[in-house]
This record gives sequence, C-alpha cells and structure tokens, in this order.
Amino acid sequence: MPNSKIGGHYSQAYDEELQQAVVRLLQMAALAQQQLDDAMTAFIGADAELAQQVKDFDRKVNNFEVDISEHCLDILARRQPAASDLRLVLSVLKAINDVERIGDLAKRIAKALLKEEQGNRPQQSQLDEVAVMGQKVRLMLQRALAAFEQIDAENALAVLREDKAIDDDYARIMQHNLSMMMNDARQIAISLQISNVAKALERVGDHARNICEHTIFLSKGRNVAHLSDAELQQIVDKKRD
Repeated sequence: MPNSKIGGHYSQAYDEELQQAVVRLLQMAALAQQQLDDAMTAFIGADAELAQQVKDFDRKVNNFEVDISEHCLDILARRQPAASDLRLVLSVLKAINDVERIGDLAKRIAKALLKEEQGNRPQQSQLDEVAVMGQKVRLMLQRALAAFEQIDAENALAVLREDKAIDDDYARIMQHNLSMMMNDARQIAISLQISNVAKALERVGDHARNICEHTIFLSKGRNVAHLSDAELQQIVDKKRD
C-alpha cells in the first residue's frame, strides 16, 4: 500500500526498524479491510465463491499478526526503547490484535452466507439495513487507520465518536428482526442470520474505536480506555509537555 505518509511522518520520530512495524501493521490492516469489503459484497450479493475466498484468506491476516508481534517483541528485548518509542511498539501490538479480530469478523460474515439454506434469502429491507450499516463501519475503520497512520489524536477522537451511530444501527436492526420473528416463525432462521451479521459489524466498529484509543495513547501518552467523552476531549486538547 502507499507509504508516503509513513515516510513523511514517522521517519522524523522513529528509526527504520520501528517504522517497519507500522508499515507492516498498515499492510495487515489493508488485508483485513479487503476481507471485510469482500465479505459484505458476498453476503449482500449471495456470492458463495467470494465468501469462501474470504474464509480461506483469513490465514494470511493471522500470519501477519504473528510476524508483526515477533518483530515488536524482538525490538522490546533488544532495544529496551525509551518512552516515545515504547508507546509506538505497544500501540502496534495492541492494534494488530484489533485488526486480527476484524479479519475474524469478516470471516464470520462470509460464513453466515455459506451456512444459508438454499433459497432462503433475507428480505430486501433486511439486506438494505445491513448494507448501510456495513458502509458506515467500513468508512469508520478506514478513517481510524488513517488517524493512526498520522498519529492524529483529534481525528481519532472524531472517528471514535462515530461508534455511537454504529451502535444505533445495530439496535435498530435487532429490533426489526425481533419484530419479524414474532410476526412470522418462518423468519426466525434468516432473522438470526441477519442479526449475526449486524453483530459482527458492530464488533468491527468497537475494534475501530479501540484503534482510535491506541492513536490517542500514542499521541498523548495517556491510556484513554473507559474514559468519558469529556475526559477524552480534555486529553486530546492538552498539549504535550
């Protein structure tokens, strides 16, 4: 993937070995993003062949995680990095876990189609709802990764706040499917399938949020997990000493 931003920003603060950890993370993230794109395309379009490719592709993302993790642990063991470099290594280690989980969730979406009973497709309204939610989630993930790449705490906070809209979409889809199941028992299996896909998308949003939190930690040196929005804003607004 293009690395002009990496070359322009990270090279000013970190040496080549640390820079390579970030480059590899972004390459891994590009694979996971493609998995998610393909999984949603396959599910909406009932493309079983593409869904199988998503399932089979998961090993490549997992291999990236092992490779990057070993690289980072080697840096920690040999270099004993100072505070700023240590934050980068820890942020990459945390982020690769989130990216690996996103790949797993893409595989779950693909498997939902592969397990679908022949001829038993969701209604168009159900497909439209998950398609809209999926587009929001994919854009959120893209922006979260861009903020990480640029170590941009302000953009990371803005993206983090988008998770509320994803949660609202999930709640709306769940309510819709519950109503369908209560009104027609024949809709139970397919509504549960849609609910599983929506849950996977909601979890991708959570992992995108985590990546934003790692970005703020990297930029500001503060662990911001479980903080309120007001506390997050205060940390992002504060200039580093």
